[in-house]
Amino acid sequence: MNDQYVIGVDYGTDSVRSILVNAANGTEIAAAVFYYPRWKNGMYCNASLNQFRQHPLDYVEGLEHTIKSCLQQAGPEIAAKVKAISVDTTGSTPVAVDSTGTPLAMLPEFQENPNAMFVLWKDHTGTGEAAEINEHAKKFDINYLQFVGGIYSSEWFWAKLLHILRVDSEVAVATHSWVEHCDWVPFLLSGGTDATQMKRGVCSAGHKALWSADFNGLPPDEFFTSLDPLLKGFTQKLFTDTHTADESVGHLSQAWADKLGLSTEVVIGVGAFDAHMGAVGGQIEAYHLSKVMGTSTCDMLVAPMNEVEGKLIKGICGQVPGSVIPGMMGMEAGQSAFGDAYAWFKNILAWPLQKLLPKSAIIDADTATKLIEEATNNIIAELSKQASLIPLEENSELAVDWLNGRRTPDANQLLKGALSGLNLGTDAPRIFRAIAEATCFGAKAIVDRFNEEGIPVKGLIGIGGVAKKSPFIMQMMADIMDMPIRIHKSEQTCALGAAMFAATAAGIYSKVEEAMIAMGQGFDAEYFPDKTKVEIYRKRFDKYKALGAFIEKGF
Repeated sequence: MNDQYVIGVDYGTDSVRSILVNAANGTEIAAAVFYYPRWKNGMYCNASLNQFRQHPLDYVEGLEHTIKSCLQQAGPEIAAKVKAISVDTTGSTPVAVDSTGTPLAMLPEFQENPNAMFVLWKDHTGTGEAAEINEHAKKFDINYLQFVGGIYSSEWFWAKLLHILRVDSEVAVATHSWVEHCDWVPFLLSGGTDATQMKRGVCSAGHKALWSADFNGLPPDEFFTSLDPLLKGFTQKLFTDTHTADESVGHLSQAWADKLGLSTEVVIGVGAFDAHMGAVGGQIEAYHLSKVMGTSTCDMLVAPMNEVEGKLIKGICGQVPGSVIPGMMGMEAGQSAFGDAYAWFKNILAWPLQKLLPKSAIIDADTATKLIEEATNNIIAELSKQASLIPLEENSELAVDWLNGRRTPDANQLLKGALSGLNLGTDAPRIFRAIAEATCFGAKAIVDRFNEEGIPVKGLIGIGGVAKKSPFIMQMMADIMDMPIRIHKSEQTCALGAAMFAATAAGIYSKVEEAMIAMGQGFDAEYFPDKTKVEIYRKRFDKYKALGAFIEKGF
């Protein structure tokens, strides 16, 4: 194959990263990262209310910056051979748009209104609306929640839409449609000007918006109108057809071609969620749980359609034909807080540094800033080192990992985290160890649910920042799961998966499995369970479940 190049764009929670890849072999030619400036400054968010919003300009500026940077690194000769761009994003991260498909926050009258911005995946302001959807669904003969594990989450499409419509009448009046981030960016790149013509990916539609071929699309208008008249007519404003990520939405618009220095012949692929494309970049296999481990986790599993036909998996984030790999059933689960749990504890420990050092009479302000940055950057690494030295005991400190609610199994975003078994000998490494262990127990609960529901988990694949950076947590994961876990070599599996889909959408490969074989980077680490610890962890997992049940009953 002659050298042909594609670009994968990966929108994460804190930043967007783009990579330029040789489609012939997956070699990364260039990479660039852009941290969202408004998000970094905490704008439009209120953690105490579980409100997390992102301004579309953070996304647009990051898109332009990272792609331009990649092209500058690669040089004009390679830039001339770029064939396609595909995008993945967090999700469900929807936004209100006008009839042209423009997010309302990009209009002057709404530019500072958080309700007109993208509602980030971890925004839980719609917990009340999610509860209403779950109760409302019981009134219908057809179970419209059957393909999303039977429970609708406040992290998803309809709960967020209903919440925004209720709390902001001006945004409600101006809202022509409701669009996922992963569907909007390809629409933007291809020069879309009509929201009704936007191609929606089956990934976001099936896992978050209740779309199913069994329903001939979305649930009927009656389902939503009888929930709240504010939703009347929204199904007609949205979509009926969906598309898999190996398809194209069109070509790069002239405006974006001029802006980036690319040709209008560049193909733009259908978008999908980061974990779904990340699973492909991480070379997912049938019945192997691909764990994208970052601020949260998204756990993807694929299986041949004929082997899972008729099976409905209780309490997961959905099962959608073609959502991960076209032609296979894609199943999603995950944890609402994973890396976020470690970051929360780090921030608690860093609080005295951040509040007291700037006021110090002993050191100057510049030195204080440098000390705070150095110490904060090293907290997790030192905690991991010290925690690894603590002997494993059945009755030591125990935690529950629901610091941002529970995603799966059995979504409940109102749940809270917990620490128990504390005494005067409990120190920071012991608390950190309990938190890390709890996140691994949360992961085991997901594996157990798949197994209990007749979907055997035959292997584990770890991808993402935590998988690459924390041998301590990965070894604990293997011990608790009593299964080996392979760590994918690529630092950018989500962006690489997007690049694989771009190569497929451009026709370089006839199906994404071929792109996975040709462009996959393989694995560079594997953790095996320490059999001397498995039984103790099993007993502690039982205690974790008992503590979780107590917390759930209390809340």
